[in-house]
Amino acid sequence: VQLQASGGGLVQAGGSLRLSCVALGRTFRNYAKAWFRQAPGKEREFVASITWSGASTYNADSVKGRFTISRDNVKNTVDLQMNSLKPEDTAVYYCAAGAVASSLNFWGQGTLVTVSS
Repeated sequence: VQLQASGGGLVQAGGSLRLSCVALGRTFRNYAKAWFRQAPGKEREFVASITWSGASTYNADSVKGRFTISRDNVKNTVDLQMNSLKPEDTAVYYCAAGAVASSLNFWGQGTLVTVSS
């Protein structure tokens, strides 16, 4: 079972990136999914989550109005559209899945996002 994240890279402040995470080896259609991030020297922090149906999403205050989480249960993916990026968004971004967002059992390997000022 593997969650594979992609889409990271280097972008200037104010730019956009779209991260994608695909589940390999099993389906996560009935699982909540989430994105977390970890900046250098800091603890991992919650970014956004989405319920299994996609009906509800939750965002950290730091990304509200800028980031949007979405999912495609046919493709077994969860995406994070990131707009108006700031240097403080620089981090390794991880996708995760679990029965509920408060209990995430499966984690991807992370993808690095670097925002230059």
